[in-house]
Amino acid sequence: MGLDWPDCSNARDLGGTPTRDGRRIRSGALIRSDSHGLLTTASVAAVRALRPALILDLRWPRECELDPSPVAADPAYRNLPLLSDPIGYDPPEHTYAPLLDHNGERIADAFRVIAAAPPGAVLVHCRGGRDRTGALIALLLGAAGVAPETIAADFARTPGTEAVAMRNTLTHAEQRYGGVEAYLRQAGVPDEGLAAIRERLVEP
Repeated sequence: MGLDWPDCSNARDLGGTPTRDGRRIRSGALIRSDSHGLLTTASVAAVRALRPALILDLRWPRECELDPSPVAADPAYRNLPLLSDPIGYDPPEHTYAPLLDHNGERIADAFRVIAAAPPGAVLVHCRGGRDRTGALIALLLGAAGVAPETIAADFARTPGTEAVAMRNTLTHAEQRYGGVEAYLRQAGVPDEGLAAIRERLVEP
């Protein structure tokens, strides 16, 4: 569901996304967006009205300095860069496989932070809400039991993206690691962490 946050072009609630076992992602449990530096005063108020348990900013510290988040002082805010190398990052066309292969420890850190957060909404963002946010959201949805094609279709709702990029990424995770859950376990996410993510995100 798209969220009406003026000047923030890629904000949506993943609530209602179906899982393979016939359930759905909880409304208000997982929200994604682009840079909060774009938010108007009214949009900042809308973000705070959600009472998010965690606002996870995946940008590098230098990006945060150049484009500060208006909610950086909020207790729920956490800056956790998803990519290890800020120099010359240029994602290859039609896949995020290298992002998975080279940033497993940081992805596992993000999962641990989300699993340990108090009850409430988790809001994930980076600069454009596309590459880093898209990859982490895809892994969260995969861990929650959402089918790869559904994940790819949601990813393609982001301006400037195509489903094939996420489809190829998830195929890579399957072929190299044995699937999203196996990838996350190898990255360092324990079974209890995966269970906590599912409980947090999926309707009973």
